[in-house]
Amino acid sequence: MRYEHIRFERADAVATVTIDRPDTLNALAPQTLAELIHAFDRIRDEGFARAALLTGAGRAFCSGADLSAAQGEDGTADRGAQLETGFNPLLERMHDLPVPLVTAVNGAAAGGGCGYALAGDIVIAARSAYFLQPFARIGLVPDVGSTWLLPRLAGRARATAMMMLGERVSAEQALDWGLIWQMVEDEALMPTARALAARLAAGPTIAYGLMRRAIADGLASTLGESLERERRDQQTAGYTDDHAEGVRAFREKREPRFSGR
Repeated sequence: MRYEHIRFERADAVATVTIDRPDTLNALAPQTLAELIHAFDRIRDEGFARAALLTGAGRAFCSGADLSAAQGEDGTADRGAQLETGFNPLLERMHDLPVPLVTAVNGAAAGGGCGYALAGDIVIAARSAYFLQPFARIGLVPDVGSTWLLPRLAGRARATAMMMLGERVSAEQALDWGLIWQMVEDEALMPTARALAARLAAGPTIAYGLMRRAIADGLASTLGESLERERRDQQTAGYTDDHAEGVRAFREKREPRFSGR
C-alpha cells in the first residue's frame, strides 16, 4: 500500500507511525484508517520491530473522525458502520501488538484520537497537549474503547464528567488523573518518546508482549484468573533466551543484552 495520509519509518528495531494530515488536525478519514491498519499489520507481521511509536504531524495528535466523510446531506451518517470497518479494527490491531506501543501526544487528542492516544502502553504528552471527548456536543457517544478504558484509568466520576461535559483535559491534569505516564515540554516530546521506544526495543520483547496482554486481560479478570495467567506467562518467559541472558547479566554484574528471543 502507498501511504498518503501517514508516514511509516523504520529505525533499528523501532517502527514509528505518524498520522500526517496536519491541515485537518490529523482527522481520520476512511483512507487514513486503512493506512494505519496496514501499518500496524506490518509491525505485527514483518518481525523487525521490537517497539512501536505513534504520533501526529503538526499541531495535533489526532482530532478524531473526519466528519465530512461518508455523510448524508442532512448531516447524519451510519457512524456505527464506520466503527466496525475502520476505527475498531485499528484499536484491535494496537491492542494485539506483540511489542510495546508508545504514544507521543503532541497536541489535541480528541474523539477517537483520544482513544488511540490513551491506548499506548506508555503515553507521553507535550505540555500543550490536551485530551477531549467532544461526542456529546455533536449528539454522539464516546467510542474507540473510551467507555471501557477511561473509567478504569481515571475513575467513574472523572470519566463521566469528561464524556458528558466535553471539556478539555490538559496534559498536566491528565498526568494528575493517571491518564498518562509523563508530561514534557513541547520541544522535548519526540526526543523523549524516541529514546523511550529505543529503550523498549532493546528489552525482553517476548516478556513485554506477555505483559501487555496480561495487563489488558487483568482489567476484567479475577485474582485467580490473573494468577493462572501469570503462571502460564512466567513458564513461557522462563524458557526465552532473554531470561537466560538476564540471569547471566545479573550474575556478572552487568547490563543485559537482550535479543528479543
